[in-house]
Formats: sequence, C-alpha cells, structure tokens
Amino acid sequence: MFNAHEFFMNRFNAHLKDMSRYLKYIFNGHIAFAMLFFIAALAYYYQELLKVLPEDFPTTWLMGIVLGLVVSYSPVRTLLKEPDVVFLIPAEHKMKAYFRNAIIYSFVLQLYIVAIVTAAFGPLYFASFEERTGRTYLLTILIVLIFKLWNLIANWWMLKVREQNIRYIDQVVRLVFNIAVFYFLISGEMLLAGITTIFFIIIFLYDFSVSRKQAGLHWELLLEKDISRLQAFYRFANMFTDVPHLKNRVKQRHWLVAILEKRIPFANRNTYDYLYRITFIRDGDYLNMYIRLIIIGGLFIYVIPNIWVKLAFAILFIYMSSFQMMTLYQHHRTIMWLDLYPVEMKNRETALLTWLKQLAIVQTIMYGVVFVIAQAYLGFVVILFGGILFTYLFINGYVKRKIA
Repeated sequence: MFNAHEFFMNRFNAHLKDMSRYLKYIFNGHIAFAMLFFIAALAYYYQELLKVLPEDFPTTWLMGIVLGLVVSYSPVRTLLKEPDVVFLIPAEHKMKAYFRNAIIYSFVLQLYIVAIVTAAFGPLYFASFEERTGRTYLLTILIVLIFKLWNLIANWWMLKVREQNIRYIDQVVRLVFNIAVFYFLISGEMLLAGITTIFFIIIFLYDFSVSRKQAGLHWELLLEKDISRLQAFYRFANMFTDVPHLKNRVKQRHWLVAILEKRIPFANRNTYDYLYRITFIRDGDYLNMYIRLIIIGGLFIYVIPNIWVKLAFAILFIYMSSFQMMTLYQHHRTIMWLDLYPVEMKNRETALLTWLKQLAIVQTIMYGVVFVIAQAYLGFVVILFGGILFTYLFINGYVKRKIA
C-alpha cells in the first residue's frame, strides 16, 4: 500500500542527510570567521548610519520593495528525482499528502529569510517611525508571514499551468501587489493597504481556479525547478568541498578564451596552465564567483568610512576569492586523461599556484583603484603592498599545503 506521507519523510530524511554533509564544510572555521567579521562590521556601521538618518530617507519604499520581493519569492521544494517522472505518475492521485508536506517544508525553510530581513529592518523602522510601538511592527511581521504563505500556495497552483507566459504574468502581477501592500502598510495607509490586499486575494482565487482546470501535475516542470535549485546549492558547496552530484555547466566565452590562449606559451610544461585558465573562464561558477566577490568587496571598501576597516575588508575578500578558487585543483578529478598527460605533477601544482597569485594580484589592484576613487590614498598604498604580501604568504603557505 502506497503511503505518501511515509514516502515524503523518507525522501525528506535523505535530503537532510545530504544537505548536512555539505553544510558542515561550508560553515567551517574560515567561513565562520568571515561571517562573524561581516556581521560585526555591518551592525556597527548600520547603527552609526541610523544616528544620522535623514528625515527624507525612503524607508517606506525600501521596506515595501524588499518585503514585497521576500514574500513573492516563495518556491516550492518538492524533493522530486528524475525517476519519479516515470514511476510516480500512476500514483499522482495518492500524492496529496506528499505535496502538502512539501509545501509545509518549503514554508518553514524560507522562514529564515523573513527572520533575517525583518530583524535587519527593525532598527530602521523604529528610527524612521519613532511614534510607533513594537506591537505595530509585530503586526507587520505577521502580515509578512501571511502573504508569504499565500504566495507559496499560489506558486504551487501555478506550477500546474503548462503555459509559461501565464506563469510569468501571474508572478509579475502578484509582485506588484505585494510591493504595493507593504508600501501602504509601512506608510500607515491602512485603507489603501486593505484595498490592495483585496485585489491580491482576487488574483489568489484566480490562480486557484486556473489550477483546478489543469489536467494534472506538470511533473517535468516540478522536476526541472527542484533540480535547478539543488544544483545551485551543489555549485555553491563545490566552492568548499568536492560534490560528486554536481553537473558542471560549460560556457563558450570565445573572446576571453582567445585572450588567455595568446598569453600561454605552446609548450609541454604549460599544459596545466592552459587547463586551469580555460576551466576558470568556461566553467559556470568560478568566473562568476570571482567577479561577484570583487564587486561586493569594492562596494564595502567604497562605502565604509574608516580606512582600516576598508583595508580589513579588502584583505578578507582577497582571502575569500583565493580560498574558493582552490577547488580548481580538484575540478577535473574524475577525468582519467589527466593521469595520462606526459607532464610532471609538480607542474600541475605550480600552474595552479601561479594562476591563483595572478587572480589575487588583479583583485588587489582593482581594490587599489577603489581606494583612489574613494580618495583614500594611504589605503591605496597599503593595500598594494599588504595585498601582495598577503597573497604571497597565503598561497605559498596555506594553499600549497592544502593541495599537497
């Protein structure tokens, strides 16, 4: 006898075991230290900013847009796997308990986003609206949770719809109404917030009626969405440890490859230099991660007023980039052809260390440019010397020992 609830719990326990295996590597000592530094620095400057908050600061717009985005992004994690499309379709009429549990799990899983955002907005809310009480803000949080649940259910209903354009239009319309509701709510326009909520409920009921007209579940879409989110997690975890379940994405990027190829001598000893550079450019994660860290670090350096904290953030982001790019060494671990290369293994280590140094030095120079733009000329000099010194010590010390 097929038991949908028991089946979900088995799938859920296996999923938790899989996630916990990688989370312990992600939140290791290095990342824990970096996160602690981030949180401490952000909390300090956040409090300092609130002390000089201008009266015309757009708190209403900021909170309305962010809270609208938070409740609108409500994906359903079904924990489906590829064989389910074949073997579970005959049992679709018995799967109600399974998908009910999936919706509950998805809602609970996303509560941490609500908790982080509402906790972060709390000081700003009370600094902007000093006359309001904590009970008013708690009511706002309750409304956020209600809209989060409504959007989650609406997203589930729309996953049954085959027409992609209908799903996109529905998402955009609900996003607009979500932002409008929280804009009016934060601004204190309760009547307009109530009217907008009524319009949202009409869209909500329309989604229900559309889903009722569908012949059945859109299994291919459910599987595609779940695999996409799982692979996104695996790609992130792969920055910290080996993930055998990861399906690598390869992009052409011909012009970047052409630029690198011209700078690599055509010689036997440069085999791994070519391999690691091309992998960095064409893989779907390394280059994107590197650019994101440079941009985020540059923003912190530009915004933070204290020059020594700027320098600390610059070194921290150089460290994070170098630490995450270390996985290049194991990227091709499952390809047997590397063992057949007539190249000394020492060249492989040297190629990676040289490439990581070059990436770190480029990042250091770019942060130096940010210091110049911010008119922190002492920081420019210090980061050039300090960044290069840190790069040399970290890569020739920690990274070299790690890959050995």
